[in-house]
Amino acid sequence: MTIKEVRTHRVSAPFHTPFVTALRRATTAESLLVSISDGSDAGFGEAPQVWQVTGGSVAAAEACVQQILGPLLIGRDADDVAGNGRLVQRAVQRNEGAKAAVDVALHDLAARRLGVPLVRYLGGVALSVPTDVTLAADRPEALAAAARARVDEGFRVLKVKVGKPGAGERDAAAADIARVRDIRAAVGPDVLLRLDANQGWTPRQAVRVIRGIEDAGLDVELVEQPVPRHDLDGLAWVSDRVGVPILADEAVFGVRDLVEVIRRRAADLVNVKLAKSGGLGPARTLLELAAAHDMGTLIGSMMETQVGVGAAASLAAAYGTSAVSDLDAVWWLASSPLRGGLRYEGDHVHLPDRPGLGVTLPLEDL
Repeated sequence: MTIKEVRTHRVSAPFHTPFVTALRRATTAESLLVSISDGSDAGFGEAPQVWQVTGGSVAAAEACVQQILGPLLIGRDADDVAGNGRLVQRAVQRNEGAKAAVDVALHDLAARRLGVPLVRYLGGVALSVPTDVTLAADRPEALAAAARARVDEGFRVLKVKVGKPGAGERDAAAADIARVRDIRAAVGPDVLLRLDANQGWTPRQAVRVIRGIEDAGLDVELVEQPVPRHDLDGLAWVSDRVGVPILADEAVFGVRDLVEVIRRRAADLVNVKLAKSGGLGPARTLLELAAAHDMGTLIGSMMETQVGVGAAASLAAAYGTSAVSDLDAVWWLASSPLRGGLRYEGDHVHLPDRPGLGVTLPLEDL
């Protein structure tokens, strides 16, 4: 059966609470959905708009899919997922979000054609996977209250957004340490805390904050992307001077990035995201490369719908990671234009026991 049609659909989904990091403040998830059809079944993929992280936009992804990637796939064998994936990766430079959307749609279509959930198509059997939940940057008292609420809802791993570019070094460090201290006091010793600076510190600030947290005995699991993504020397400098494990996120998009992080021993773990790497195929390569070098892994997502997060969760369920993955994006949505797909129960993402991602796109509602 050949690919008959590749379509794009712009979607917007509101958050129930503003999502605030060192890089941005967002109130909606803006994405491009891609559907690939063989005339009978259709698979879906997602390209999220994340200007401050990937530089990707809905308009750019739409142009890439409509003008290059879509026409390239028409008439090709829908079951040749590996061959089609290689073609997509070679077709254009960068445009990781568009590539990821097409790659995931190809996998979703193939799984639907076989009548199996995407996780089974990827070689796994589990239909649930644990996740952390993010505490958006906020006032200390609001963060502590949010932390208590999330623990009451069943979450056992909390990701705290920290870092404030441009702030005075000592003042910013003291404020971040105080936030973590307040949250730890609010949730007690049995909840894992991880920090995400989203590139918001200088190397010196990062060491000051992390050492302060260590000295205070606040028991932080890891610190994610403490310094700007291109500053691998700074990332390595931080990693060498603190005991808390360092997680590379924005510093690693593809294989070359990860090779350089490994070579410099710049981080202890890597956060693999489909919209950074270009899809399920490249993401699996990153996971395998990290494992081969005894590097820790987790799988994350951008602020996306149940298409993008469902694909990431399926990969996590099939391949496993050394740390709890970061798959809470759909939890942030007040509503979604899609039907079906994953659901949350406590600190677990539950995948549907339905073909592919189990998502439907009601076009009449768009």
